[in-house]
Amino acid sequence: MSLTAYLDKGASLGRDAPCLTMDGVSLSYGDVQDLSHSVARALARAGVRAGDKVGILSGNDPKAFACVFGVARRGAVWCPINPRNAAGENRELLELFDCVALLHAPAYADLVAEIAPTLPLLTTVVPLDDLDAWLTGDPVDYDPSPPDDTVMIVGTGGTTGRPKGVQLTDRNLETMTALTLMAYPFDPRPVYLAMAPLTHAAGVLCFPVMAMGGEVVVMPAPDLGSFLDLVERHRVTHTFLPPTLVYMLLAHERLSTTDLTSLRCFWYGAAPMSPARLEQALTAIGPVMAQLFGQSEAPMMVSMLAPADHFLPDGTIAHTRLASAGRPGPLVTVAIMDDEGTLLPTGSRGEIVVRGSLVMRGYYKNAAATEEASRFGWHHTGDIGYLDDDGYLYVVDRAKDMIITGGFNVYSAEVEQALMAHPSVRDCGVVGLPDEKWGERVVAVVQPHPDTTADPEELAAFVKQRIGSVKTPKQIHIWPDLPRSTVGKVLKTAIKSTLRSG
Repeated sequence: MSLTAYLDKGASLGRDAPCLTMDGVSLSYGDVQDLSHSVARALARAGVRAGDKVGILSGNDPKAFACVFGVARRGAVWCPINPRNAAGENRELLELFDCVALLHAPAYADLVAEIAPTLPLLTTVVPLDDLDAWLTGDPVDYDPSPPDDTVMIVGTGGTTGRPKGVQLTDRNLETMTALTLMAYPFDPRPVYLAMAPLTHAAGVLCFPVMAMGGEVVVMPAPDLGSFLDLVERHRVTHTFLPPTLVYMLLAHERLSTTDLTSLRCFWYGAAPMSPARLEQALTAIGPVMAQLFGQSEAPMMVSMLAPADHFLPDGTIAHTRLASAGRPGPLVTVAIMDDEGTLLPTGSRGEIVVRGSLVMRGYYKNAAATEEASRFGWHHTGDIGYLDDDGYLYVVDRAKDMIITGGFNVYSAEVEQALMAHPSVRDCGVVGLPDEKWGERVVAVVQPHPDTTADPEELAAFVKQRIGSVKTPKQIHIWPDLPRSTVGKVLKTAIKSTLRSG
């Protein structure tokens, strides 16, 4: 099922229905379908062949996202380029992906002018404000890409070195879409609000919505006040936010006065969420919270915690389960593995490994990295976790973030969850720093809620009471904000660098 199939399926349910909406203006399914054919023809006229790589550099914009389906209809490969990256990062991605064409929003014209001359393969550059003129021309025949071909290449973060290009096939995204529709509540014609970047999780979540003929309401910039307005105005049924933005939403002064009764499924993911904040969300937002766990290499749906799974049969909150990442999906096999490739029994901690049609084809032009990630015939996520007796998956930490102090393994995520349970903590990051006595010492950086004070000694005592002295940070620093990636994740490498230099 190619990317265009989701659009075409939605159009078959009514070409006049709204497909992509922003600022009160909608492109219908018919509009997007027609535009996708025009973009495919224009790409063919420009010499873009099936299998060629086409970058799209734009913020959240309906026209830019509609072009994704034109790229797919040509049989080319969609390469989302994050506009929040620095020029050098995006140049590196365009070079890594071998992009021959780039469609970009006019706001990034200066960035494109800076990097395009250094990319000899990039022969077609189209500003989106010139799109109509570029689309004008004689009809050109074009062939679709073969089944189960690469349809998308997405860059890994690159925070620990040169980024890698994750090759996702139409089967990968079809599996993700099927899992989404299996696990979460959907009614005909859902309304999905996209505030998070369409270059990331918010974008691929559009595909199941469009397969149902739903409307995607696009926010051009993140603003929680506007988010609440749009939920109420459009009777939004589905949305996605990373935990950091959920925390901010819970503190928003207008949350309690906004009508959220239309919501059926409020996805959260991309980073661990504090069980204490999640319990608050289940009350303040409603019994609609829905976790997803995955990564670029196994998109979105390795395991899932549907809204109903947050509660016990008697309707009370399933407190222990809130710390889990849900159950592995029915089309995914998940296991826990040690360093020697042995699968571990229930309750044992090790690396989370995955098999199935959700797993990527491999890293683009990087056979060594692909081989490393697929040792012993399983995809290695790099996350440490365990499965409980009921089949729920618990993600303990990233393998690279585990701290070994005094011979004990300390998982930074566990310490972060303990800190997040304190009412004065808005967000935090926990790292290990070299220590002559302990090998590594546990160090925390805390961002307090506005208009509150956080006392390091009080926080340390609070954590010690919850998880013991070994896991309690030896140092707690109070910062007004934390360094974050372009998608809002706390950058522990930047925290370590600042603390070491200080």
